[in-house]
Amino acid sequence: MPQPGPATVRSRVRIPLTFSDGYRAEAEAVTFHGLTDGAEHLALAFGEVPEGGTPLVRLHSECLTGDVFGSDRCDCGPQLRESVERITEAGGYLLYLRQEGRGIGLYNKLEAYSLQDSGLDTYDANTALGLPEDGRDYTAAAQMLTTLGTTGIDLLSNNPDKAQQLADLGITVRRRVPTGVHLSASNVRYLRAKAERTGHSIELSRLVG
Repeated sequence: MPQPGPATVRSRVRIPLTFSDGYRAEAEAVTFHGLTDGAEHLALAFGEVPEGGTPLVRLHSECLTGDVFGSDRCDCGPQLRESVERITEAGGYLLYLRQEGRGIGLYNKLEAYSLQDSGLDTYDANTALGLPEDGRDYTAAAQMLTTLGTTGIDLLSNNPDKAQQLADLGITVRRRVPTGVHLSASNVRYLRAKAERTGHSIELSRLVG
C-alpha cells in the first residue's frame, strides 16, 4: 500500500464534553488540510501521554444512529463513550472518521438494516445492495496520525483490519487493545457476525440469545 502524502493542521480548538451519563472530558479538536479523501475527519486529543509512553488511539467510524441517537442495533455509541474515558486516562487520540455504515453512507446503512430484519447479517446485507462488506480506507487516518507526530500507537479496537491497514500505511501498531463487549438484545446478531465473519476480538461466550 503506498504511503500517504503530507497533510497539515488547519485548526485546533478546546471543546469540553459531557456525556449522557454525566462523564466529562476535555478535548482538543484538530482539523486538517490535505487529507486524501477530502472528508472532514476530526482528531480529538485527550489526556497526556506519559514521558516515553505510547499514545492510545481509537479510529471511530461515524455512526449517527448509535453515536447521536443511542441506537441499540450496534455498539458504536457505547464504544465511543468507553474510548473517550480510556484515552483520557492513558493519553492519546480519538480519530472521528466520516465513514458512516462502514463506508457505505447513512441511507444505504438504513436500507441494509431492512435486509437484516429479513434475516441477512450485517455483511450479507451490504453485498445484497451491491456494496462492499466494509468499504473503509484508513489512509486519511494514517495521514492524521503522521501530521500529529504519532507514528507508533496502541490501537483501541476489536478490528484486525484497522491494525493491518495502519501498519501497511507506515503506522507502527505496538499492540491492539480490545474494547469492552457492549451487548444488547438488539445487537447480538451484529456482534456475532463481526466476530465470526471478520475476526473481531469479541468474546463469543458473552453473545447469548
